[in-house]
Amino acid sequence: MVYLRDKSEIEAIRTSAQLVARTLEMLGREVQPGVTTVELDRLAEGFIRDHGARPAFKGYRGFPASICPSVNEEVVHSIPGPRRLESGDIIGIDVGVEQEGYFGDAAFTFGVGEITPETEQLLRVTREALMKGIEQARAGRRIGDISHAIQTHAERHGYSVVRELLGHGIGRQMHEEPQVPNFGPPDRGPRLMAGQVLAIEPMVNLGGPEVVTRPDGWTVVTKDGSLSAHFEHTVAVGSDGPEILSGSGLW
Repeated sequence: MVYLRDKSEIEAIRTSAQLVARTLEMLGREVQPGVTTVELDRLAEGFIRDHGARPAFKGYRGFPASICPSVNEEVVHSIPGPRRLESGDIIGIDVGVEQEGYFGDAAFTFGVGEITPETEQLLRVTREALMKGIEQARAGRRIGDISHAIQTHAERHGYSVVRELLGHGIGRQMHEEPQVPNFGPPDRGPRLMAGQVLAIEPMVNLGGPEVVTRPDGWTVVTKDGSLSAHFEHTVAVGSDGPEILSGSGLW
């Protein structure tokens, strides 16, 4: 079922999405060589709970932590642990929040210390691909228009998009219909309607698109070991255009 949210519901989703954005801003200040991913997780959980909300990922389908901190070849769903960040790494941090029954979801990939120009370009292009997709989140367009815009921009720069993992609707649940692929032809899929809220999230690899899941059952990594970047926004579809609900100073 596809949900159309009224103004009050969109404002409630915005409240959660803005807390996600502030959490990512806070974590961005802590991302530096020597910090462990479990330390970032503890900071995030404390920050979210101090603001009267709940980390949406913790306990979701058995996930044990509050954030997904994915380093280098890790694409998404990484479990925080003792791994220490090193200069030159990248870390994609995915955060979800539930507050008063509504969810927000966003992700940002940070460089750790000094990163190479090649790595910096991967991050820039992935952010641009997200924004290209968001531009298509307009009433009357189709899901495939979002997908095609993301894929086209990433592949134009020689990168590949992950196909097994998708964006999604969001609102009263973390994951709702419709699914939002990051690839595919334009003018395909469900037609977008004002009031829909989507989590749009390209995952772009420096190498090939293939991914595998580690034995922990959660961590998804690039099959060829190449770097992967992940950016995500919670976006409301409007008749006059898209509205980013998780916007922040990071962007």
